[in-house]
Amino acid sequence: MKFNRNGYTTHPPIMLLLPPFSSTVKTFEQTDLGCKGPAQKPAKIRSYAPAKGLRNMAIAQVETKELVAGVRFQKIGKLYHFDFSGHPELKQGDYVIVDTRRGRQMGQVMGFTAPDEGRQVRKILRPATPRDLVLQQHWEAQQADALEACREAASNLRRMSDVKFVAAQYNYDGSVITFLFSAEQKIDSGVLQKRLQRKFEARIEMRQIGPRDVAKLLGGFGACGITRCCSTFLTDFSPISIKMAKAQGISLNPSEITGMCGRLRCCLVFEYEQYVEARRQLPRRNKRVGTPHGEARVLDQLPLRDAVMVEVEEGGRKVVQREDIIPLEEFRKLAEKAHSPCDKHGDGSCECGLPVGQRQADKLNIPPAPAPKSKEQEKPDEDKPRRRRSRRSRGRSGERSSQSNRRRGRRRGGRRPNQHSDRQDRPDSD
Repeated sequence: MKFNRNGYTTHPPIMLLLPPFSSTVKTFEQTDLGCKGPAQKPAKIRSYAPAKGLRNMAIAQVETKELVAGVRFQKIGKLYHFDFSGHPELKQGDYVIVDTRRGRQMGQVMGFTAPDEGRQVRKILRPATPRDLVLQQHWEAQQADALEACREAASNLRRMSDVKFVAAQYNYDGSVITFLFSAEQKIDSGVLQKRLQRKFEARIEMRQIGPRDVAKLLGGFGACGITRCCSTFLTDFSPISIKMAKAQGISLNPSEITGMCGRLRCCLVFEYEQYVEARRQLPRRNKRVGTPHGEARVLDQLPLRDAVMVEVEEGGRKVVQREDIIPLEEFRKLAEKAHSPCDKHGDGSCECGLPVGQRQADKLNIPPAPAPKSKEQEKPDEDKPRRRRSRRSRGRSGERSSQSNRRRGRRRGGRRPNQHSDRQDRPDSD
């Protein structure tokens, strides 16, 4: 068995396929590791030319011990930080053994970054050996049989009838096996865990996941015909709402906004901020604006074209670019402000150079802007229909007047007024 300069075996079934890296090595501040917080101290990097047998993978030797290593345990997963001060020879792409909450795991070093202040990180135990890589591939081949045994054991339990078991994952040495399942409600898997513990020598762990994680593990193609984003590059799921679909003008038909997992599509968040920023620079609907075709009303916004659809009184509907729009309301406010006296200064003069109470319009000889006529002013008073009061309002007003009459009578000491004085047909009782 032959080994390359990294200590990995070159045997075909054992060698792991790694993506090719570019010959140019970026600095640690430019490398996107998905870690939170910017790098506080720049790292010193010495780059080497690609060597034969390494598949054109650039090697970067880290000359500082003030960094932490970003380790990934799955192909598309989150990055976890570990201290590699005890192993300064580690490089990007190496496999290491670390201690986690779920036991010892094997992960791949994706890069290096500065540690977060006040955050404790665990140390890397040791670099992975060729024997560890062989053990990992051996136990990965046993995962399908373990998943089938788990499904068979769950079929005999009534509580597990609606549970969907997705995957079984061994750690690199086979000491821990984790079964991933999904269900609509929270499931107590204690009974099933005891039954599986009798069949397997490894420690059993049951983990319930959501529908998005299920789609990420199973993979497949989306409605766009491309491989699902969650199983390609998404390491974390962002919160998504219907508001994002409305901002982008997407139809709210469930078949168009939901993914294969039954939840809102993850791609709705990709261009949401760009749509919001583009709509913010355009006038809103039903707003009066000036256009090259005349004064018009905004019907709809077209953020991708940086334009709006307007309705001209005599020309019909037109598409106008943002730079051709004249904000009439803003100009009217400026004209009103110009005809009002300057009130920014107190006893003395201000930056505008006008004395107290003088108008900017008098200095510039600007005619007063005509006030826009409202719809109520256009209609004559004779044509306006009188508003009839409802029975409830009449009844309430009558009750209030009767209560006020009672109070007045009590204060004056007179006779209590008759509540039914308007009824003349009732005879007075002797």
